[in-house]
Amino acid sequence: MTHLYPKPEDTMEFGRSLGRSLRAGDLVLLAGPLGAGKTTLTRGIADGLGVGGRVSSPTFVLARVHPAGAAGVPLVHVDAYRLGGDLSQLDDLDLDTDLERSAIVVEWGEGSAERLSADYLVVRLDRREDDVREVTLEPHGTWVDRVPELAKTS
Repeated sequence: MTHLYPKPEDTMEFGRSLGRSLRAGDLVLLAGPLGAGKTTLTRGIADGLGVGGRVSSPTFVLARVHPAGAAGVPLVHVDAYRLGGDLSQLDDLDLDTDLERSAIVVEWGEGSAERLSADYLVVRLDRREDDVREVTLEPHGTWVDRVPELAKTS
């Protein structure tokens, strides 16, 4: 399922819709090149969850935890870019424990973070030459049944 978002605000709104649907135990992997909109999408997800605090790319700290807001679900925002596929460093973050009580969004996590759960959603972002964001959803496990519902709200 692919969507086109002409403005960053549209990507943010899609993120809000996704955030409103997230619950504890959800794993979302964001894939795409630099500048595709992964952090913008995460800001929307955080807003949809109602979590507080500034949402920025955790490239240098690897992970930020945003306390639960209106939806009652904390957000763990991970940027795996610097890990370069080093699974031991990903293990050090203890994400499998966080996953029990939080929604986890991992930028650059494809190829490593999906081992945290059989149920995950890959959101593939691409920024076209005309600045339109192309967003493709690739559901796995229980997300296969949830994505059609998400499409109705976005």
